[in-house]
Amino acid sequence: MENYCTAACDGFLAYDTPRIVLIQNRIVGVVNRLVQLIILAYVVGWVFMWERGYQEFDSPIASVTTKMKGIAFTNSTGFGEHLWDAADYVIPPQQESAFFVMTNLILTENQVQGRCPELPSKTSRCKSDSDCATGYHDPHSNGILTGICNKHVNTCEIYGWCPVENDTVIPKPAILGEAEKFTVLIKNSITFPKFQFSKRNILETTNASYLKVCRFHPKFHPFCPIFCLGDMVREAGEDFQKLSIQGGVMGILIEWNCDLDQSATKCIPKYTFQRLDKNFGTLSPGYNFRFAKYYITVNGTKTRTLYKAYGIRFIIKVFGQAGKFNIIPTMLNIGSGLALLGTATIVCDIIVLYFLKKKSYYKEKKYKYVKDNELQCYVFQHP
Repeated sequence: MENYCTAACDGFLAYDTPRIVLIQNRIVGVVNRLVQLIILAYVVGWVFMWERGYQEFDSPIASVTTKMKGIAFTNSTGFGEHLWDAADYVIPPQQESAFFVMTNLILTENQVQGRCPELPSKTSRCKSDSDCATGYHDPHSNGILTGICNKHVNTCEIYGWCPVENDTVIPKPAILGEAEKFTVLIKNSITFPKFQFSKRNILETTNASYLKVCRFHPKFHPFCPIFCLGDMVREAGEDFQKLSIQGGVMGILIEWNCDLDQSATKCIPKYTFQRLDKNFGTLSPGYNFRFAKYYITVNGTKTRTLYKAYGIRFIIKVFGQAGKFNIIPTMLNIGSGLALLGTATIVCDIIVLYFLKKKSYYKEKKYKYVKDNELQCYVFQHP
């Protein structure tokens, strides 16, 4: 038992120090330099040049405002002649980092509160009054059942806004298919608070005459802040005329990646577009909502016009980062790189001690065990 305690104590209290052994083996030497070269390329190429490991970074605080322009003239059944401008099709007039453009609609005019037959459905069809429970309604009803079965259409009578909306047939092509030509001015300002640096997407080189005629193009006019709706949808790989029938959600991505160690003129936005509500099926496709406009007739009756608006909602997302030289991340990454260089020694030690034919010989040369009583003998023999 005493021997076990002594051995455990000696092992725990032992001290090891590195021993330098120069091994003249070409295979090991090549592996050593190759691993060092790979680590050096990673630190210099990836960490410092690609990831800019010598900089500290900050994320932007952004503001976005939009202004739509464009008019369209329609002359369709049920709507007659109508000239549409931004006040008609942009709903609501302003949103936070987003805007909605109405491209299609179902209009139900001259609705008043009263009694009328419900639209045919599984719950509204009837043969007699007993099929219509007085006061019943569900989330899909247009009103409250009065308990009367309308024998002309064989549906239950309701109390609600009459005549009821019929949205079973969506206009095709879209009523406002000309919205493809509408334009939007996007004004985006960003600030990197850590560096007290601000910029906006209307660049310093832009003048008023250029803004009047330019339209964004990823190759020829990549910094023009005026975008054609049809161009954005096409850049996302979608067909505007198909999308405009039932609507959808589009993303406008503005990326700011700025190297503040260079000139401020090189800090420029990059625009990309994508559809956010990819249609993977036929259930509840598109984007739509309802709103109403109310008025009082000459005889004092409260009346409304109900709109079911289909359209495209554009959501603007601003993201990115700015970097600037800082000594602290620089020294941390240099230290990490030097520590990684030690990996070459570990790899070569594994090869030498476990894979070479002379591994026992190398192991004998690398490790030397010295006991305290041997040191006393050495001092006694060499006073």
